[in-house]
Amino acid sequence: MTPSHFDLTISQAQAAFRDGSLSSRMLVQACLDRAESGAQLNAFVTLDAADALTAADAADSARRAGKPLKPLSGIPIVVKDNIHAAGLPSTAGTPALAGFIPREDAPVLQRLREAGAIVLGKTNLHELAFGATGYNPAFNTGSLVGVRNPYDARRIAGGSSSGSAVALGARMALAALGTDTGGSMRIPCALNGCASLRPSAGRYPDRGIAPIAPSRDTAGPMALCMADVALLDGLICDDLSLPPVHLGELRLGIADEFWRELDADTLAASMAALEKLRGAGVSLVRIDDSRLQALNHPIGFPVVIHEAHAAMVAYLREQGPGISIEALVAQIASPDVRAVYEQMVLPGKVATADGLVAAEPLYRAAMQGGKAALQAHYQALFSEDELDGLLFPTSPVIAPFAEAQVSEPGNFERLIQNTEPAASAGLPCIQLPVGLGATSGMPIGLELDGPAGSDRRLLAIGIALEGVLGRIPSASA
Repeated sequence: MTPSHFDLTISQAQAAFRDGSLSSRMLVQACLDRAESGAQLNAFVTLDAADALTAADAADSARRAGKPLKPLSGIPIVVKDNIHAAGLPSTAGTPALAGFIPREDAPVLQRLREAGAIVLGKTNLHELAFGATGYNPAFNTGSLVGVRNPYDARRIAGGSSSGSAVALGARMALAALGTDTGGSMRIPCALNGCASLRPSAGRYPDRGIAPIAPSRDTAGPMALCMADVALLDGLICDDLSLPPVHLGELRLGIADEFWRELDADTLAASMAALEKLRGAGVSLVRIDDSRLQALNHPIGFPVVIHEAHAAMVAYLREQGPGISIEALVAQIASPDVRAVYEQMVLPGKVATADGLVAAEPLYRAAMQGGKAALQAHYQALFSEDELDGLLFPTSPVIAPFAEAQVSEPGNFERLIQNTEPAASAGLPCIQLPVGLGATSGMPIGLELDGPAGSDRRLLAIGIALEGVLGRIPSASA
């Protein structure tokens, strides 16, 4: 397999299958080889090499026999390890679940398998998906601590869908499933140079996924280009149609508060992307005071913390191994996640400027008015300025260096400052890579948030924008 094959999109791989220049076995074996050679990145909890190669051989045999091919026949994907895959451990990145092996795929994975996808393995994550760095000391396969960035192994991968993004950035797979509660697919994709969709709230089935906060959690697709993200989404939702998009008719909002406190590389690459879009005819509409982050503040963390306890108890009892939440917490390996569970989730407290206070009243206020106010304000912004979406840097910084303090609250809050508001409102969001930092050489991404239910249009816009901005080089380039 030539090095160029490492950078194939799904459609390119399918074309190579058809013309005989590539087989599924060759592609799967190459991905497995890259996963093994990149073990120091700690991207995987479980590699399922034997079953993946068997599935690849079956796909190749069907192709040679002239049988009708499925949309993902022979395509290797990876799955975040908080999503159930039948017969494989589903650890959620935490030691207490190391021996839990679900009998059935989560519906979101089942739909991709039915489309022909081959599961290479389960990917590592910020423990229990409760963080944005991926600095998880559990399930490390190399000598380094935590999931590491393929562009620079001294740096974090972001989280919580850390390993899925690393597998894509390192070209260990062509597509992935992740989950997102406040930025958990978008942040790692931005830091590892890949694309993703956080779908509208309730659009994807949530069974078979270890939860944080059900009103905020969602699975979603991750891939090397926006067309592949759109394909995965279409297969999951049984809707492959995409509306036409004309760049000269697009109006994208630039809200000042999402463009603050950017590091130099992120600012330069993001501004260069805006200039390319202007040159292609896209209208960029400045919004001086969007107030979205202020409206999100009282409903962000209180909702997550309050829902986390009951959701995890129910999951462990009804879908998981039947252990108690206390038994789960007793084995948490990451100090930051242990602190969140022991100080907030278990006692039902949330951190405020006045210290730890009861989460339930804040949650009630959020769900009875605060969330609706945020959603209404988003809709007003979209409507009043006739916007197709809001565009901004996904992460205000390139991937930070991996060290113990990287998961401290201040760093966490900075990483999620731009991604959380739309998650609180349940809006669809895409992340697309836009360049490498001039000084650091690290990936930088832009996020586009759209109105509720506009997922397929948002994906079509993402494809159009990617056509202007291009794709970034892989970590192996």
